[in-house]
Amino acid sequence: MINTIANFINRLDSLVWGWWMILLLLGTHIFMTIRTGVIQRKIGTAIRLSVTKDTEAEGEVSQFGALTTALASTIGTGNIIGVGTAIALGGPGAVLWCWLTGVFGIATKYSESLIAVKYRVKTKDGRMQGGAMYALERGLHMKWLALLFAFFGGFASFGIGCATQVNAIATVCNENLNISPAFIGIAVAALTALVIFGGIKSIATVCEKLVPFMAFFYVLGCLVILGINYDFIIPAVKTICSMAFTPGAAAGGLVGRGIMMAMQYGIARGLFSNESGMGSAPIAAAAAQTRNPVRQALVSSTGTFWDTVVVCLMTGLVLVTSIMKNPSIDMGNITDGGVLTTLAFQQIPILGPVILVVGIISFAYSTVLGWAYYGERCVEYFAGKKGLIPYRVLYIAVAAIAPIISLNLVWTVADILNALMAIPNLVAVLLLSNVIVKETRKYIDHLDAKDETPIEVIDK
Repeated sequence: MINTIANFINRLDSLVWGWWMILLLLGTHIFMTIRTGVIQRKIGTAIRLSVTKDTEAEGEVSQFGALTTALASTIGTGNIIGVGTAIALGGPGAVLWCWLTGVFGIATKYSESLIAVKYRVKTKDGRMQGGAMYALERGLHMKWLALLFAFFGGFASFGIGCATQVNAIATVCNENLNISPAFIGIAVAALTALVIFGGIKSIATVCEKLVPFMAFFYVLGCLVILGINYDFIIPAVKTICSMAFTPGAAAGGLVGRGIMMAMQYGIARGLFSNESGMGSAPIAAAAAQTRNPVRQALVSSTGTFWDTVVVCLMTGLVLVTSIMKNPSIDMGNITDGGVLTTLAFQQIPILGPVILVVGIISFAYSTVLGWAYYGERCVEYFAGKKGLIPYRVLYIAVAAIAPIISLNLVWTVADILNALMAIPNLVAVLLLSNVIVKETRKYIDHLDAKDETPIEVIDK
């Protein structure tokens, strides 16, 4: 019976994450890039806005606080292990496809965040609520689809946002620091409880400090490793670019898996890592203090830039240069991304393992916090405010037991729920694309203008 259920879930995962989903997401990225007039050209302005406070505008947290909360959930183990998986299964060419997915994904992240802010509402106690569910309900009058998005998002948070991340922390601590997984589960659960019971302001406060530190530490560490591997950087770039379009083998044990494999795994891991199109990050964007939707949408779009265009690229270059420099790493016999990543970082004495351990722990824990907020907003949408305390208690319980349970099925179910979240969110983005274009034209050259759209107050 259990095997039958597992086989059904695995078949369903293959169906929802088949080529049609990858084409839908990537197609939306390209379509919205064109519709927004290549909004990626404004990335410099977006980065400047992300560190600018807009205290006079309505919202619960600063624009930077909303961004770091979104980045907390976006920058996770996928940036380290996920890139390793892409290279192990798709060859080094997968790095280029992963990177291109991030470049085009900036437009979708911008678009979904814009409608999240435009259609957000305010509760009577002053809390901001927004995301795909409100865009679907208020912008398209599709309440049934909004409820589906919220339902899938609420349950997805337990898997991709909590159980898998805590398990990753426990595994790395057990293997490198010899700390009991059970102890790690209890410790992470306790730390999570201290933060999430304080709501978005508490989560944003922690993320504002944790996210810049962890990203800076990891990128700096990667730069040091690239400095050590400097003589292989140019050959690695050439190999990545050439093997993204041609099959075959390269120096240092690197093996090409073919164009289709490189595209499939590179695009899939890129989409999974930056979450553009999934509808998760806009939930945090809706809580930001911002004068107009375009302003916060630009800030939110930098999340995909930092996550994939910078961090995933850094990881990819570190892995490929390390493998090329150390031919003893036989990539031809490795299909586990975690194993490949560990072997590559271990080639750098002392520094490599430290970067890997600290990176995975901080990335994974920040994801636990970010997804806790996403889950709360989704649960509150379909179950009301009374569902928040039970949700938090269950979320903490999942964190406590995650290190001692088998997660293969959890990962698969989480993948399915993420795809089911993406579908209604992409419906909202595509059907509201005219609204997105109109708002962009209205505010793009007047980012300090106040939003003329009134924020509805709801009785919750």
